[in-house]
Amino acid sequence: MKVIAINGSPHKEGNTALALGVLSEELAKFDIETEIVHIGNRPIHGCMACGVCAKRRNLTCAIDDCVNEVLPRMAEADAIVLGSPVYYAGIAGTMKCFLDRAFYTASASGGKFAGKVGAAVVAARRGGATATFAGLNYYLQISQMMIPGSSYWNMVHGRAQGEAVCDEEGTQTIRHLARNIAWMLRMKACAADSVPAPEYEPIVRTQISDRLK
Repeated sequence: MKVIAINGSPHKEGNTALALGVLSEELAKFDIETEIVHIGNRPIHGCMACGVCAKRRNLTCAIDDCVNEVLPRMAEADAIVLGSPVYYAGIAGTMKCFLDRAFYTASASGGKFAGKVGAAVVAARRGGATATFAGLNYYLQISQMMIPGSSYWNMVHGRAQGEAVCDEEGTQTIRHLARNIAWMLRMKACAADSVPAPEYEPIVRTQISDRLK
C-alpha cells in the first residue's frame, strides 16, 4: 500500500513536514509506504480555466509544471494526504494553485481520485487552522474520497521550525489519523473481492439558463 503526502509549505523541513513525518512514521508500523512530495517552494501557476484537461482527459494540465509531474503518482497511490501551513487563515498560495489544478484535472480525466482515502493536515502558529483544514477537505469531499477521522482536527501548532514537536496533542492527533488511514486501507483491501466499488454516474452540472429555454 502506498500513501502520497503533499507538503504545501515553502519550508521543506518546517512544521508541516514535521506533521507529515509523524504520519509517515506511524504508517510505517503497518507496512504502509509514504512518499512526501514537497511542492510549496515550486513556481506553480493558478488554473487558467482553459478546459484543455477536460478535452485531453489524460491526467495532464495545459500548464506543464510539477502538477503534471506529481499527478500520476497521486492517481496511483492508495491514499492522498494534503499538508499546508496556515497563512492569513487559509491554504498557502502555492498549495492552493497546485490543488485547484491537480484536483480539477483528475476530475476532468474521469474522477481519478474517487474512492481513494484522503486526509488533510495543517500547521499553524496560532489561529486559522480550522478554516485551512476545512478548505483542504473541500477538495477531498468533492472528489468522492473516503476521509478518516481522528481524535481532534488534524492540526499542529508551532512557529519556528520544529516547534510543533512540542504540541503533544497535535502530534498524537496525527498518529491517530495515521492509524485510521491504515485501518481504512486494510478494510478496503480485505473487501476488494467481496464488496464492489460504487458505480459512479456521469456528473450532472446544474445550468439554470438551459432550464429556462
